[in-house]
Amino acid sequence: MRRLSFILVLASTLLASLAAQAAPVLMISIDGLRPADVIDAGKRGFAAPHLQALMREGAYATGVVNVLPTVTYPNHTTLITGVRPAIHGISDNTTFDPLHKNDGGWYWYASDIKAPTLWDAVHQNGEGVASLGWPVSAGARSIDWNIPEIWRTRTPDDLKLVEALSSPGLVGELEMATGLPLAALGSEEAQSDVARAKFAAALIAAKHPEFMTLHLVSLDHFEHETGPGSDKAKATLAVIDGAVGDLIAAARQAEPAIVIAIVSDHGFAPVSTDTNLSTDTNLMIAFIEAGLIQYDADRHQVTSWDAEPWGAGGSAAIVLSRPDDKTLQQKVAALLKKLAADPSTGIDAVYDKNEIEKRGGAREASFWVDFKPGFDIGYKLEGPLETPSKVMGNHGFSPDHKEMRASFFIVGLGIPKARNLGEINMRDIAPTVAKIMNVPFPSAKGKPLF
Repeated sequence: MRRLSFILVLASTLLASLAAQAAPVLMISIDGLRPADVIDAGKRGFAAPHLQALMREGAYATGVVNVLPTVTYPNHTTLITGVRPAIHGISDNTTFDPLHKNDGGWYWYASDIKAPTLWDAVHQNGEGVASLGWPVSAGARSIDWNIPEIWRTRTPDDLKLVEALSSPGLVGELEMATGLPLAALGSEEAQSDVARAKFAAALIAAKHPEFMTLHLVSLDHFEHETGPGSDKAKATLAVIDGAVGDLIAAARQAEPAIVIAIVSDHGFAPVSTDTNLSTDTNLMIAFIEAGLIQYDADRHQVTSWDAEPWGAGGSAAIVLSRPDDKTLQQKVAALLKKLAADPSTGIDAVYDKNEIEKRGGAREASFWVDFKPGFDIGYKLEGPLETPSKVMGNHGFSPDHKEMRASFFIVGLGIPKARNLGEINMRDIAPTVAKIMNVPFPSAKGKPLF
C-alpha cells in the first residue's frame, strides 16, 4: 500500500512539474516582415528597438523557409498546423474559381482547413484560445474569443460582417475596454495595426487565453505599394514596432510567464522603381488564345474552360478541368514550354505534378509557373501578353527565392537568450509553440526547435 501511495505521489508531482513548465503563448504575425529588416535594422535604416530587444532576450531565425506559394493565407495556415498546403488545403489566398462566380472570394473560413490546428489542440487540452484578425479563422469553433479577418465589399458593411462572425459580445467588450470602435481596425494603415494591438492587449487582460494569434497587416500593404525598404515601409515598421512593444508589456503584466512569438508569412522582393516598372505576364490571354478558356463575345464571362491559371502574385498554379486527360496535359505542357522559352514572359521555372507534390503545393494543380522577381501574374483578358505593373514590391514566388524568407523571433520562459537558430523550416514553428504550451500536437510534420 505504501508503495502504491508513493507511486501516486510521484506521478502527481511529475504532472504538476509538467504543468508548471507550460506557458501561454502570444503569436504575433507581422505580414511581410523580412528578417534582415530587424536583424540588421541599423544598417538598413529601420527603427525596430522592441523587435531587436527580442533577439537579445530570446531566440531568432536568420530566415524561415516557407511554403509554395509564398502568399499570406497558405503560410499563415502552415504556421498553425505545421504542415504544407497539400495537407492543410489552403492552397492560395483566393479560392480557385474558374467561372469567376465567387466575386474574388478568399479562404476566409476555418472549415476549409483540412488539418488539426494549434487552436484545436489547445482547446482540446481544456485551455482558452483567442484570435484577432488571423487568416482563415472565420467560424473556427476551437477559438473561444475570436474576431476573424474577413471582408467582402470594402465598405462599412464589412464591419457588420466581422462583428456577426466574431464571438458574441466580444467586439463590444473590447470597444469599451479600449475606447476604440471596431472601425479603427478596418484599414491597412499603420494606425489600424496600433488599434489591433490595443484590442489584443485588452483581450489578454480580460480572458487570459493560453494561446492567442494576432495578424498585423500594414507593412505588407505598403511594401506592395511603395516597395520593401522604402521610406514608407520603414515608417510603418517603426509604428508597428512601438505597438508590439506596448502589447508585449501589457501581455506580460497580465500573464508574467507568457512567451512571445513574432512570425511572418513571407519576405518581399522589390520589383519596380520609379523609372523601371515591373511586368505583369497575363497568362489568361495565352490560355484564351490557345482555346483552353472560352469567354463570351465581350470577354465578360467564362463560358467553359479546360485549363486555367490560378494566380498567386509571383507564381501561378495551372489547374486542368480533366487532370487525367493526357492529351490536355500535353497541350498545356507545350504551351507553358513555349511561354517559358520567351525571356519577355519572365518565367523562371515550370513545375510538373510530381515536382508540385514534392514541394507540398496545391493538390489541385497540374503545373506551376514561377516568375523571376520583377515579373508577376497579370489578370488582363485581352491586349498584349506583357503589360507594365505599378506594384513596387511583391511575393508569391517559389520559396527557392531567398527574398521570400519569413521571420521568427521568440522570447520568454525557457527560451535560450540571444540564440541564433540559423535558417529554419516554417513547419517547425507550430510544434515548437505546442511544446511550450505542453500541448500534444502529433499531426505537425515539423519538429520542435528547442
